[in-house]
Amino acid sequence: MIPVVEDLKSSPMTHRFGDLFCPPGLTNFLGCVQSDLDPVAIRSLNFPPFACSDTVTGTLFLNGKIFAATGSPVTTTWLPDRIERVGEADGLRVSSTTVLVVKQMAAIVRVEVKNLSTSPREVTIKLGLRGGVTKSVTAWNNAHPPTETDNAIEIDSERRAIRFRARASTAVCLQGVVPPAIDVTNNGLRITFPLRPGESKVFSYLNVIADDAAGAASLYDQLARNPEAEIRRARDDWNAELAAVFTPGNDRYSGHMPTLETSDRDVLKLYHIGILGTIYFKRESPYSVHGRAYTTLIPRYWQPVTFLWDYSLSSLVHALLDPAEMRASLERWMKLDIHKHFGTEYLTGAGVGPWYSVNDFAMTSIARDYLRFSGDLGWLDRKVGEQKTVDYLEQYAHNYKRFATKSKLADYGGLNNLLECVNTYVHEVASLNAANVFNLRTVAEIISTKCQKDKAASMLAEAKELAREVNKLYVEGKGFFHARFPDGSLREVRHCYDFNTVLNTIPDDIPEKQKREMVDFFRRELQTPAWMHALSCDDDDAMFSVRPDHQWTGAYPAWPPQAVTGLYRIGEVDLAFDWVKGLARSANQGPFGQAHFCETVVDPEDGGAIKAPPDFPYITDWTCSSNGAWTNIIIESIFGVKATLANGISAEPKFGKFDPNAVLKNLNYQGKNYTVTKRGIEK
Repeated sequence: MIPVVEDLKSSPMTHRFGDLFCPPGLTNFLGCVQSDLDPVAIRSLNFPPFACSDTVTGTLFLNGKIFAATGSPVTTTWLPDRIERVGEADGLRVSSTTVLVVKQMAAIVRVEVKNLSTSPREVTIKLGLRGGVTKSVTAWNNAHPPTETDNAIEIDSERRAIRFRARASTAVCLQGVVPPAIDVTNNGLRITFPLRPGESKVFSYLNVIADDAAGAASLYDQLARNPEAEIRRARDDWNAELAAVFTPGNDRYSGHMPTLETSDRDVLKLYHIGILGTIYFKRESPYSVHGRAYTTLIPRYWQPVTFLWDYSLSSLVHALLDPAEMRASLERWMKLDIHKHFGTEYLTGAGVGPWYSVNDFAMTSIARDYLRFSGDLGWLDRKVGEQKTVDYLEQYAHNYKRFATKSKLADYGGLNNLLECVNTYVHEVASLNAANVFNLRTVAEIISTKCQKDKAASMLAEAKELAREVNKLYVEGKGFFHARFPDGSLREVRHCYDFNTVLNTIPDDIPEKQKREMVDFFRRELQTPAWMHALSCDDDDAMFSVRPDHQWTGAYPAWPPQAVTGLYRIGEVDLAFDWVKGLARSANQGPFGQAHFCETVVDPEDGGAIKAPPDFPYITDWTCSSNGAWTNIIIESIFGVKATLANGISAEPKFGKFDPNAVLKNLNYQGKNYTVTKRGIEK
């Protein structure tokens, strides 16, 4: 099935001011916007290098009162192309549809006001408007986009609109309504109209950004001629985008994703949301020094930045859908000192942030997926900077020795190098040391294709010894691991990242008894019906933070699917699949958020674990590019696809309770498309 936007529609989400709620966002591949808990307002309208930071504008005042003060809830529904909102107060219903204009730096909010009473009404609508626009062609090294808070404010009398002009850069933001407002001040605009009982009136709020006043006026006039047509165009363009994703030889991507045909709506939803939550980060900015890029968070934080870690977690999607961009990213990051930065940004190409300890594992994983699905083994001899790509890969496999202690395991540093909010998950951790075993084995397989058998054998022996050292961190009988500190002391850490990474990287190196204990620990302390705790609620460090991406309050969006794939690797098919059916309930709010609260911690959203808000102390964005990790469940766990570097493709499906008639079509492996069924691979 190839989805259309209506197939990916969220549940209606009803909230009022003060709720723990993360309003949804939109992208048009140039930038993004976020809705607000208001029937009309938008925020975080940013198209790097143009930015308004998290400025809220278009705030509704209904008959003399800011809407939030009415105490009325707003029901928000998200679709890939639009956000629909509705709220009722003072006998009036205000409904809106918000879009980002296709290939333009502009947002449109279509607003309909209906009289619900049996009496005629005189309605006054005021929209409070703010700017904050800037243009910053620099490295965005701060999580928040830049802004200029002292914009010059000018009234555009011809359009009855407000023009915000940056003083320190060349940027203009023009905001107004169609039909034009009757009254405009520096603080906003006002419209009034009578409504008979049951009657509705429609107007459209426009917000456009440009380099200069002439460019802003030209775009504004273009959109003002027919806002409804622009809303339809956004829908049509998104449907074309979704069709391209699943079409071999399409003109939007250098590859394509396989099409899943199944009667299991839960699995289908997870598959499509996983893909959508990756392509939502595609950026086609004319200001990008990289050309096309895939960023990591929207719509609030780190907008032009790609984190290696998150990209690697969606590596399978990148390898199948856009291998040309994937190769370009790998080569870019090979020239970066990955032990100084967590990623890069596309406005200048600069490295950003502190080192994340996962980076060697991330680069190895990304390269492995690129190589095995593309078959581009000739790339290994390509010169990137001063070295061949294969030389970089060997370095990633051996870099752990730079941080090795007398135990032979790597000390991966402190909070900011690892999970940031788990005070005991530092230094010698099981996860990334198990990943070093994976790195050694992966690169051994790669160099074997270059007839370096002796070197490969040495790396495999090294990996086997390292796996034994990793298992020495295991807490016997309990199902979780220690972290070893520099003084040699061991701290128990009941974290899902050890569970996930150990099972996904070295499942054959741990004894059956340990696997059973790890599964028991997972079921007892991590799993919930619709989500999971990243950190056990019984962990001593649970009092350190309430951040829901890595603490006890919830989990980052890639942790549940990685737990599922780990369970499949050790044969826990029924446990994993039953949980998948529950996890699908949490795919009801658009792409998965940077974190969701466990449904036992914060009330669920229509049965699904609710997204955490971006505000302190939770500081998690509306969505995150690691959504692609959910596709691994379908392609590599359920359908059991095994794509090798040089020994072909096969499949060992583990359908269990899954739809026996399901088919995965057009799975591209090294230039040929395959079909996968319960029986395995078919050409």
